[in-house]
Amino acid sequence: MNRVHEGGCLCGAVRYRTKNEPVRGGVCHCRSCQRRTGSAFGIGAYFKEADVEVRGELGTYEFRSDESQRWLRNQFCPSCGSTVTWTIEALPGLRAIAGGTFDDPDWLRIQRHGWTRSKHKWLVCPPGVETFEQSSLPPPK
Repeated sequence: MNRVHEGGCLCGAVRYRTKNEPVRGGVCHCRSCQRRTGSAFGIGAYFKEADVEVRGELGTYEFRSDESQRWLRNQFCPSCGSTVTWTIEALPGLRAIAGGTFDDPDWLRIQRHGWTRSKHKWLVCPPGVETFEQSSLPPPK
């Protein structure tokens, strides 16, 4: 199915369009995602790179995770600071779109919650989703 989803940053300077369904949808509760989002977790819809078109200037901040030492390239609007997209070393060829930036985020289905050992104690993962105390990704090579 060739579904199109659109969204962008808070100020509208960065817009994107995705096609097809994401390869995966996940929530990450690691401390790095908590810090980079300023929230309880990060929500990502991971698409094939070719299925994502971004318009507008993006700033980039790259860091390595505390535990796996794999890189994450966070991309954000330089005007309003909204994180829009990122890529991670562990999933080459995929681009994540920040779940809250979709114009209509209600279509997104979350299949997994990772790094639940770091989740806030008041947060309860919904029944029927996979949960992982650490990463749900393959270990580094």
